[in-house]
Amino acid sequence: MSIIRDVTLEALNYIHNDDILIFIGARQTGKTTILRQIQKSLEKESTAVYFINLEDPDYLSLLNENPKNLLKLFSFDLNKKSYVFIDEIQYLTNPSNFLKYFYDEYKGKIKLCVSGSSAFYIDKKFNDSLVGRKKLFYVRTLSFKEFLRFKNENKLIENDFKNLSITEKEKISFYYHEYMLYGGYPKVVLSDFDQKIDLLMDIAYSYVKKDIYEAHIKSDQVFYKLCKILASQIGGLVNTSELANTLGISKTAIDNYIYILQKSFHISLVRPFYMNVRKELTKMPKCYFMDTGLRNFFVSSFESFKTRKDKGQLLENACFRQLMDSNNEDNIKFWRTIQGNEVDFIVNEKIAYEVKVDENQFRKSKYSVFMQMYKSIPIAIVTLDKKVEMVDGCQVFDVWEI
Repeated sequence: MSIIRDVTLEALNYIHNDDILIFIGARQTGKTTILRQIQKSLEKESTAVYFINLEDPDYLSLLNENPKNLLKLFSFDLNKKSYVFIDEIQYLTNPSNFLKYFYDEYKGKIKLCVSGSSAFYIDKKFNDSLVGRKKLFYVRTLSFKEFLRFKNENKLIENDFKNLSITEKEKISFYYHEYMLYGGYPKVVLSDFDQKIDLLMDIAYSYVKKDIYEAHIKSDQVFYKLCKILASQIGGLVNTSELANTLGISKTAIDNYIYILQKSFHISLVRPFYMNVRKELTKMPKCYFMDTGLRNFFVSSFESFKTRKDKGQLLENACFRQLMDSNNEDNIKFWRTIQGNEVDFIVNEKIAYEVKVDENQFRKSKYSVFMQMYKSIPIAIVTLDKKVEMVDGCQVFDVWEI
């Protein structure tokens, strides 16, 4: 029995309306499993349900030839609502036209639930013809709460990490150290420790390589070098001109590579926060990996958090990943002035987070410029295995609490 994902539960709320449900995300994040979970839920209702995978060349050829060929594959009773699950929809020559046709012609009779492995292709091939017809679901690697569910530790998340005993906090800390090192790819989470790095290598050099191939990138070696550089400078500004000089390729090529990494859900670019002070703010973004395990693979380090040299960068990336689970990506910003004043994250223009390996190293006076400019935005401290609740009048959070 597969472990239910949060996105599965969310999608089930939309399963009986007319919208096309589209699940997009990086490869190996569990999209096929989610489709199967929803399929199984419908089958319990004695509903007509059909499933096809477009990695099968026969199915792909038929549907590319004519969308109506779907009606020949299965015996639909158009007097009743049927559900069709299509895995890897991006392989169709024109997926948006295919989906639009079935929505417009068979709305209320045939509902489509589809997955796409690369948002790069979704972005290029899905046009505005699907506006008002689709509901998008982003499938990421496991959140920490899902990670605990996969570890059969449901009791730890029953009260949303509230009112925990010392023993429970110690247990959560133990699991979070593992989560931060190896990330949240489902297969990696469920595997033995001696297999985790090999599985991450397979994801990097097999599945990421598919994204490279399908994006028509000719030099995968340069692409991987860029991944390693980005992984090594978490929290730093992304200067595409410098990256181009370092790798000996054009700035246009760097921009394209970063775009593909974003649209394949491997990295996210965080933009600077400002209201009326654009002149004193940098325009360059910061880069974070969507999975810390993949990030650690690219820096070739799976040392424990306490002994590694890049613990500050790793903790900052982990903080970003936590924020992504409960906030819109566009609402996560950072603040940095030309003079060097900086705050790691500003979320929804309501709270600022400063990441510290040792919370006692935090000095409120260092952030006086920000606090004077944005008096309504409080600053909190994010750390791992916090020792105190407050430092210099600012609240301290363990990274898994935010």
